[in-house]
Amino acid sequence: MSIKTAKLFVNGEWLAGDRDTVPVENPYTGETVGEQVIATEEDVENALQSAVNAKHETADLPAHKRAAVLKKAASLLEERKEEFAYLLSSELGKTLKNTRDEVSRSLETLEQSAEEAKRLTGETIPGSTSTRGEQATAMTFRVPAGVIAAITPFNAPLNLMVHKIGPAFAGGNTVILKPAPQTPLIANAFVELLIEAGYPKKAIQVVYGGVEVGQKIVEDSRTNLISFTGGLKGGTDISYRAGMKKVLLELGGNAGTIVHADADIERAAGLCAKTGFSNSGQSCISVQRIYVHTSVIDRFRETLTEKVSVLKTGDPLDPETDVGTLVDEAAAQRVKSWIEEAKEQGAEILTGGTINKASLEPTVIFNPKKQAKVVCEEVFGPVVSIIPYENLDEALEEVNDSDTGLQAGIFSNSLDVIKKASKVLDVGGVVVNGTSNFRLDHWPYGGVKNSGIGREGPRFAVKEMTEMKMIVHLDS
Repeated sequence: MSIKTAKLFVNGEWLAGDRDTVPVENPYTGETVGEQVIATEEDVENALQSAVNAKHETADLPAHKRAAVLKKAASLLEERKEEFAYLLSSELGKTLKNTRDEVSRSLETLEQSAEEAKRLTGETIPGSTSTRGEQATAMTFRVPAGVIAAITPFNAPLNLMVHKIGPAFAGGNTVILKPAPQTPLIANAFVELLIEAGYPKKAIQVVYGGVEVGQKIVEDSRTNLISFTGGLKGGTDISYRAGMKKVLLELGGNAGTIVHADADIERAAGLCAKTGFSNSGQSCISVQRIYVHTSVIDRFRETLTEKVSVLKTGDPLDPETDVGTLVDEAAAQRVKSWIEEAKEQGAEILTGGTINKASLEPTVIFNPKKQAKVVCEEVFGPVVSIIPYENLDEALEEVNDSDTGLQAGIFSNSLDVIKKASKVLDVGGVVVNGTSNFRLDHWPYGGVKNSGIGREGPRFAVKEMTEMKMIVHLDS
């Protein structure tokens, strides 16, 4: 693959010039596949001002035209599915199985965003329910929030960009995009595609750089809303710096899945193997803690270990590979150290645990201590832990014993068990007879506690990214 350059896109122009650049490396081979141009302070300032200058023109663009642009973008992405999938795999180390799925999901998210552009409706509210309002009527409608800062992560860089840019544009906003430093090439390719689809050139700005670039965008009074997906530390800092701005934060978790005594063990183990190691476990809702009833734990343990041990690891560009690399060697070393910590504390490693540069074999840990990092923190790697429990209340309590609460899964054939778990689990979403790691892009996605603020999904994000405006008519 030839070397690609991720350029800045500011005020309708692609910029590189004599600015600093940083190489982009394939985490599997270590080879340089591209470079990103780092924004200067002046570039960030120009991006902010350009986004502000384009606010009214973007807001005035008719909804049907915004929808047409997003639909055209979806059509272009359909034509280039393989190109985008290969670029994602080369830049991130994510397998083609996973990147092809991500491109398909991104298509859906664009199409759904286009539909939502036409659904910005309001209502009329009579005033006559009050004696003071007998001659009054109010009407509400949605107006753009203004300038949206979209700060995206590396783990699903294309679809999570679409989840921010699509609804933002559907709602008539301008966008400043700051992609993750690890995945600038896919951001560059996607913005090129948007412009080709007819996206107004000055309605989107793209800047690359470190934390300081994001902080300047977040702090600036010209930014009206921050949409961020990433870690708790970054989300906390954004909340502190944003001031009187709306923030939408998706901050991850250490998801729990319960396998009850009456569960379909073959199904539960199969889904845990599939969804615990897709994208090398680098998903906010990836299966991490699996609480299994003691009456079925031996069979579950044997079945899961068997299914995980045959997963193929290796070259992400090999269509047969199931598990690729982590984002870089440092991430792999961190996860490996957490596995070793659990082992030193008495846990049993049932399979996996071997590291090779940025690759880590899919790992199943049995009965780690509650205080082990693989249990109480977000692993964000190809590791799951099997933890026994005696009764349902105990399992529910353990799943809830976390600072985060994004999604959880429950396997059971008992309606009473399902109803209780659905009510008691303190999370944003409960998946019944599935794992925590199941998401459709049009559903409301988000969590409670330290898992974030707000909901993604085009319908819900558009509502977050617009404001209600009320017009009052008084009869003379």
